[in-house]
Amino acid sequence: MRYLGIDYGMKRVGVALSDETGEFALPFSVLPNGGGLLTAMAGICRDKNIGAIVLGESKNFAGEDNPLQEKINQFKKALEQTTGLPVKLEPEFFTSAEAARLQLRYPDGRRRANKMLDASAAALILKSFLDKFSQKKPPVKVA
Repeated sequence: MRYLGIDYGMKRVGVALSDETGEFALPFSVLPNGGGLLTAMAGICRDKNIGAIVLGESKNFAGEDNPLQEKINQFKKALEQTTGLPVKLEPEFFTSAEAARLQLRYPDGRRRANKMLDASAAALILKSFLDKFSQKKPPVKVA
């Protein structure tokens, strides 16, 4: 099954896709958070044959909702209604910062600007979710 990962932000929303086996998460796109967002998400789900959606959950270190989480909960409900797909929440901590840390650098050490940073954060959220399932798979025996 193919999954869609989302890093929800007030200005931009990062989108990532898994492969068909649900093992890999790859950055896909960054969409503006505005009026056409749900329609765009539904189109991606339909075009890419998505079976489930993974949405980053924003909590603080005490496990309490951050101010953004209320908007995420509203978006989750609207996304489920619009797409008809299950939407799972996946805890995310500093995924945007981690995505920035992983970005390529110029030879002098300066970080390259990357328009896909939010999509890379979405891929980290999705990868975290997918890794939980891959750990349940029995190890491959080598003869």
